[in-house]
Amino acid sequence: MTPKHFLLLILFTFCLSSFPSHARFITGRPSPTGLVSDGMSTVENPPYLLLKHLVSAEETCEQSYGFLPCTTTVLGNLFLIIVYGYLMYLAATYLSNGSELLLEILGPGIVGGLFLPILGAFPDAMLILVSGLSGTAETAQGQVSVGMGLLAGSTVMLITVIWGSCVVVGRCDLRDSIAVDGTNKKGFSSTETGVSTDIWTCYAARIMAISVIPFLIVQLPQVLNSTSGRHLAVLIALIVSMSMLVSYCAYQVFQPWIQRRRLAFVKHKHVISGILRHLKTHSLGRLLNDDGEPNTEIIKKLFEAIDENHDGALSPAELRALIIGIQFEEIDLDRDDAVRKVLEDFDTSLDSLVQEDEFIRGITKWIYEARRTGGAYPEPNGGTFKFIDDFHQQTKIEHTLLGPEEQSDEVTESVENPRWISFKAVQMLLLGTLIAAAFADPLVDAVDNFSAATSIPSFFISFIALPFATNSSEAVSAIIFASRKKQRTASLTFSELYGAVTMNNVLCLSVFLSLVYIRGLTWDFSSEVLVILIVCLVMSAFASFRTTFPLWTCSVAYGLYPFSLGLVYVLDYVFGWS
Repeated sequence: MTPKHFLLLILFTFCLSSFPSHARFITGRPSPTGLVSDGMSTVENPPYLLLKHLVSAEETCEQSYGFLPCTTTVLGNLFLIIVYGYLMYLAATYLSNGSELLLEILGPGIVGGLFLPILGAFPDAMLILVSGLSGTAETAQGQVSVGMGLLAGSTVMLITVIWGSCVVVGRCDLRDSIAVDGTNKKGFSSTETGVSTDIWTCYAARIMAISVIPFLIVQLPQVLNSTSGRHLAVLIALIVSMSMLVSYCAYQVFQPWIQRRRLAFVKHKHVISGILRHLKTHSLGRLLNDDGEPNTEIIKKLFEAIDENHDGALSPAELRALIIGIQFEEIDLDRDDAVRKVLEDFDTSLDSLVQEDEFIRGITKWIYEARRTGGAYPEPNGGTFKFIDDFHQQTKIEHTLLGPEEQSDEVTESVENPRWISFKAVQMLLLGTLIAAAFADPLVDAVDNFSAATSIPSFFISFIALPFATNSSEAVSAIIFASRKKQRTASLTFSELYGAVTMNNVLCLSVFLSLVYIRGLTWDFSSEVLVILIVCLVMSAFASFRTTFPLWTCSVAYGLYPFSLGLVYVLDYVFGWS
């Protein structure tokens, strides 16, 4: 029997045994009236049930959907939280696997940019939704803390515990401040091992920082001690959050196209730097005059050397021969595309030939561009070669930051039996959606009942326990990807973590704000918002301007988790801050 079936069997058994029933305790004591006893007694509090709050309770509870089990005992609710949490984990797993299969068939774009982020946040959004829909407004106000706890807990867990774990398992040896793929000879050195990501991961971290703006808006009236503007602030924050959700999804849809354009631009800069270095090496004099201007006489001689048939114009074949003769070992260069872009830069007459004057103007423009990038030097003769070399080095660094060629999101491999895989993907997505929708409300009720039975605030239960259920598939996937110890997989891992937090801050918060606004609930979550702001901004500042993370950085992430939990406790339950 698989663990799945075993757990469902336990749930079914508990369901059968949890329907309400009434009984009297059997006792051997005589009746106080002196009449013959019928062997039964109506003792309300028998002395041998000292732990009745752990295993039984006289209070009644409301069954979800009229048939799912419920209890008011500690152990019973703990069992239900484990069962329902596991079912939410299954829902998240089905949604994740189905999304990956769909992405394999349809590729990026709408699927990768729109559906995958939304489906990844769906279990959290569903739990937040049902936490504020049940019962009256007073009941919803009490249960909505479960939704806020889940929102804050998911955000904090993703970019602290999981982020730090990915650094640990994905560490490689650092060489020149860059992680070398697949090497780990230095063990757990805190400064000589770590992970490297691409520049797109930095952009994802910056977007994560921007996504906290709705939290600032909704919190503004409480900062100003204003009670009249709270409802309006919720509405404005909801509008901003929804707008940011649409903008983020659009960015995700068009991101592969943006990446390809950026990569093509950097490749063209490689061609420019390569040709300039080639001309520098083969020039008979210097490329700059004493006054710092390009030496047109030297450029003319270089043109004549490239013009093999001496017809006064460079044909595409001659340009291709020039590019072939230059070793572009850093990139996988499409030579025909490189020739086409050189013609676009030089051929102003549009005759598919580069005349001598066009060549001089084109090389002059490239020299000025290289000097702007590599730096200007007061001594042109001494600095000519230096700024060209600097331009080349900066281009190499920029290409490295963009990530390897394989990062392109194009689907290059054909999929066997796409119809069956599509059917399987839709099945998984539907099953995951149904499980999440069906068991979100019972899970929230179980957390609320467990909180009442133990006097532990429901916020802390949802902050600590529920994120491990709803984000477990993302956590496992991230750690497995990071363990491959490559820059590409590390970039993908951290980008997905930042993307998941961004979806929490826009999609899940939009659901939460909608509940607060429509049901007229009170926004009373100052400490929780402060924790989200601190963690998101600290980790965003940490990840937005660097692409290499030594092993010691995981201690910063790990330390933020207990700090955030302790901060909420101190502010809410010591100072009573709201």
